[in-house]
Order: sequence, then C-alpha cells, then structure tokens
Amino acid sequence: MSVQSPADWPILVISVVGAILVVEVSRRVLTKVGRKWALARHLVEHCTWPAFSVAAVVAFNLVFGPGMFGDSASERGTAGTVERVLGLFTIAAVTWLIVQAAYALTDVILDRLVLVEGERNRRARRIMTQIALVRRVAAAIIIVIAVGAMLFSFPQVRALGAGLLASAGIAGAIVGIAAQPTIGNMLAGLQLAFSDALRLDDVVVVEDEWGRIEELTLTYVVLRLWDERRLVLPVSYFTQNPFENWTRHGSRVLAVCLLRVDWSVPVPKLRDALYEFLQGNPLWDQKDWTLQVTDVLPNGLVELRALMSAADSPSSWDLKCDVREFLVNFVRDNYPESLPRFRVETPESRIGAGGHK
Repeated sequence: MSVQSPADWPILVISVVGAILVVEVSRRVLTKVGRKWALARHLVEHCTWPAFSVAAVVAFNLVFGPGMFGDSASERGTAGTVERVLGLFTIAAVTWLIVQAAYALTDVILDRLVLVEGERNRRARRIMTQIALVRRVAAAIIIVIAVGAMLFSFPQVRALGAGLLASAGIAGAIVGIAAQPTIGNMLAGLQLAFSDALRLDDVVVVEDEWGRIEELTLTYVVLRLWDERRLVLPVSYFTQNPFENWTRHGSRVLAVCLLRVDWSVPVPKLRDALYEFLQGNPLWDQKDWTLQVTDVLPNGLVELRALMSAADSPSSWDLKCDVREFLVNFVRDNYPESLPRFRVETPESRIGAGGHK
C-alpha cells in the first residue's frame, strides 16, 4: 500500500507499532520454547534487538509514501531524503540481523562441541576454533558488502565508480602496504585454525608462561595463565616463534615428581606404596606409572623419580603434588633413617674412625 496523504501518519505509526508487537510476541514464544530448544534460546539472545530494528524499518518503508510530507517540491525533496535514509537503515538493520542469526546458529553447534569429552575432545576443540574464526570472517565480509551497498545507493558514488575502478590498482597497492601487519595477522589466524596447530582450550607454554587458549581471533590470541592473568599476543607470534602445545595430539600428560633421599631408603617398598596410593587417587588415569632411581648426586643423596600419567595438565599438576606429599610423609613416618642427610668428615671424626679401626 502506498500512503500519499499527510493524514495517514497514524496508519504509519500503527504499522510500526504492530510490527514491533509481532516481534515481541515471537520473542516471548521463542523464550518459552528455548527451555528445550537451544536454537530458540540463542535466537532470542542474539536477534531480539536486530529483529525489532528490521520490523520497524520494514514497516515504515512499506507504509511511507512520497506524498506524506505534502505535494510541494521542497516537501517531496524532504520525503526523498527520508526514503534514502530509510534505505540506509534498512540495509544496516538487515545486515545486523543476518550476522546475529549466523552467530545464533553457530552457537548451537559450539554448545554441543563444548560438552564433548574424552578422546573426541581434541577434534571438537579444533572444530570450535575453525567455526569461531570462519564466522568472524563471514561477518566481516557481510559488513563490507553492506557498506558497499549503502555507498552505492547514492547516485554521486555510482557516478564515481568508473574513476575509482581506474585507480583501484594504485589504491590497492597503497592500502595493501599500509595494512600488511593486519592482513598478515588475519592470514596467520586462519593458518593456525586450519592447520590444527592451535585450538581453543589448548594448554600451551609461551614465554615461560603456562596457560590455556581462552580466545583466538583473526588478530590476537588471549592466553589465560594459571594464576588467572591474561597474556595477549598477536596471532603472528605463534607462526613466527616456537611454543609448547601440551594438548596437540591429546590431553594426557605425564607428571614427574623428584625425591632426594638417603642411600638407605628401601626403593622396592617405596614403589609398592606408591602404586597402592595411585590406585586410590582419582587423578591417576590408571595407565602409566613408575618409580626409578635416576641419579646419585654429588652431595651423597640418591634421586628418585616418580612418573605417573593424568588425563590433562591441571590433573597432572594436582597429582604430582599429591604424590610428592605422600612420599614425603611415607618416608618420614616409616623410614626416618632415610631422610636426607649431609655427611661431613672432620679431623676429629677421622681420628675417631682410625682409633675405632
């Protein structure tokens, strides 16, 4: 319907309000359905305000007519300006809705992947990383297309199109040189995601700092350190510098605990006690373990190494601390004569030893 009379403004207002009410009713229905349907919940979270915007702008566009401001030349000029502004708002609102709807759809997949555990967790985290980066790239492309459509809605810009295309080579070269670091980071981000070198929630050691990959974007990586600090690095850092990835092929990690004791320590009994302790510890994954004498130190002590496997690095750290505490208590309570002792030979002791001899 085309409204051509200034008296039809109430119809315009009613149409806009009616469209907004329809979206509100849909939102309430989706909110109730969202308790059981994940997609509905994410649509409400992401698309409520974009949907209100699209409904209001589209209703205004459908009802608004050039004659609503009057029939004079100036009034029709004002109406033309309003129509052009409405066109810009329509493109912006529809773009906003498309991007948010895409995020809602992918969030459903990400929610399911977060719940994956065990051996499939590594593959799930790889897919999560790729989805997170691809949807950012897709959103950037959609926004660029929308901005281009908004610019080309002006006749003056369309008239300049030929001139812009003629100088596109020089301008592209200049922009490429200026944006080289940014473009390099974006390509590095895609390279990391699709080469499976780095994934969300991977355990890495960077700059002697241990942490997990909390966020991976096209330009930077956020590393959540063990003490809850955040280390932010450019994506290109991970393609140009070596780093440790403890969960590259799996999350299992070997925990190592060193114990330095006297030569008199009964290693077989200590080994049996350690195995019995590990069997009752839920942090041990029931796979690898050993207790070995790995060195004889210059200070007269022997070095024991307890090695045991855990499902992931946090469990490995806690298991290592538990084993160290157990071994210390076990040796102290059962074999106090095996506690670390530093022997010193003095002239008196040497004479006493000779006299005894």
